[in-house]
Amino acid sequence: MKKYFNIKNIKITSVIALAIFSGCTKLDEEVYDKIDAGAFLQRRDDVIRDFLRPFEHAYWSIQGGDVFAANEDTSDEFGTYNRQGDWQDGGYYQRMHYHTWTAEDGFTSNAWISFYQGIVLATNSLQDMESITDPEKLNVTPVELADFKAELRTLRAWFHLRALDFYRNIEIIRTVKNETQGGLQATPQEAFDFIESELKASIPDLPLRASLGNNSIGRWTQAGAASLLARLYLNSKVYTGVDKFAECAAISQDIIDGKYGAYALDTRWDAPFDYTNNQPNSEVIYGFPSSLTRTHWQYDSGMYFWGMTYDAAPLYCGFTDFGKSNPKFALQPGRDVDSVEYAFQLGKPFVKFQKYPDDVRLKLYKNLGNSKREGMFLYGYLPFQRSVNGSTVADTVRGNKGPYALFIRDQVGMFLDTKPGKQITDKTSNMNHADHNSGVFMVKYPVYPTSDANRITSAYAEIRLSEVYYMLAECKYRAGDKAGAAVLLNAVRRRNYPEGSTSLYRPDGGQLTDQEVLDEWGREFLGENRRRTDLIRWGVFSSGVWWDKQADADKHTEIFPIGRKVLNVNPQLKQNPGY
Repeated sequence: MKKYFNIKNIKITSVIALAIFSGCTKLDEEVYDKIDAGAFLQRRDDVIRDFLRPFEHAYWSIQGGDVFAANEDTSDEFGTYNRQGDWQDGGYYQRMHYHTWTAEDGFTSNAWISFYQGIVLATNSLQDMESITDPEKLNVTPVELADFKAELRTLRAWFHLRALDFYRNIEIIRTVKNETQGGLQATPQEAFDFIESELKASIPDLPLRASLGNNSIGRWTQAGAASLLARLYLNSKVYTGVDKFAECAAISQDIIDGKYGAYALDTRWDAPFDYTNNQPNSEVIYGFPSSLTRTHWQYDSGMYFWGMTYDAAPLYCGFTDFGKSNPKFALQPGRDVDSVEYAFQLGKPFVKFQKYPDDVRLKLYKNLGNSKREGMFLYGYLPFQRSVNGSTVADTVRGNKGPYALFIRDQVGMFLDTKPGKQITDKTSNMNHADHNSGVFMVKYPVYPTSDANRITSAYAEIRLSEVYYMLAECKYRAGDKAGAAVLLNAVRRRNYPEGSTSLYRPDGGQLTDQEVLDEWGREFLGENRRRTDLIRWGVFSSGVWWDKQADADKHTEIFPIGRKVLNVNPQLKQNPGY
């Protein structure tokens, strides 16, 4: 009988694990000693701890090293505005937006380090697993050991895939023990082939979700590895110049058909982002388990918690455990300061939602009690109740630059205390000219009040079945099958609209165009760490125009430079073209 465990309940107590986890925030950590696996792996718990070491870093890496900012702020979705001096940061986020970054910008080194720390951790643990010759002596079955190896190979492939997407010309790491220096870069095709072979080799030894039961969150399954293969194939032409949309379609169809385990789409848009820890959500194929008292990286400052205005969390949402938020990430505007919609086709994420006005996600985010909420955005006034001298007084959230009530809008400018509907004389709208009224905020993961026992427990959904539907839909669309694409997209979209809504695509897919398919990717996966990749695949990342952003001079910005700190450590690495 297989023995399984809940990944979030394993307490990592060994000294070596503590050192590794410290490395998640201290990127220049130096290793002073090592522990021989033969001496360290003495019992089952040792094996499990060793196996799990890379997973916490993997969770951290969704945002650590400014990975999230690099994916979103460089795209047409989010912006980190200079809000009256807040977030000016020496032009760091402005360079992301304008695509004028250099190898000196911190994220160009830190993202690489983040990915390769994960690769090294996964490889080290994999080699430890491979050194076990008698697993039953450690109370580990041969089937479990094969599973552990396959999961670590899959995790390592996930890190390599992200590095390939960011930098294209990367190192392939197969072994780390007794290695003292970095190696040469592989070609993008070699990296692609390595990732593909690792995932294909891993799938047979990975478990099905059903066999894991309520402990499946945080564990790689056959469907998870197959989904990564589909991602790889979807972007193959970008990575290698070779079109593999047919391969993407085939494996996506297999996943939907249940070849790699039974999955079904959720019937509520918010279900994939709520309470997937103990009762795995039917749509989440791979997620990282979250909890208030342990890890919750999507809720931290590098990601969604700083995607709200000051005091929105404690006053409007009633969540006081973390203190105040900080408006680092907001949607790019769809309208100028006079409320006129911009003419460009890209960007304007809130306007793209409003194209279908009965979308339930358009409601103002609001906690409803008993671990329920509605809406996905913060905009307008954010009211709350304040106690004054024993009496309850109605109030509304303010910023940190004045006593006036904030009116959050789908615009960027200096509105200050101007009431809604009244025009301002200052017509400037750009990255360096914003106040705290500027930009709608996204709240995709719930921020329940402190009194709610389920606050900050939502697992981070890294792979959803919806993505598989959208990948297959894109492949069908590219092959000329608009009707087939419409059926797949509507299978997901119908939960966003009332019964009988006219917002669903017509059965013939006649509304689908390149722009509409790209817009629909943006609506369903807004803020899910992939927009930059989607824009590149559709050929508009460097050539496109959106708010306060003109086309780039050439395509070299479609991959990032390898940061100066990384090049200084490994002189064998060659800088990417254009930098």
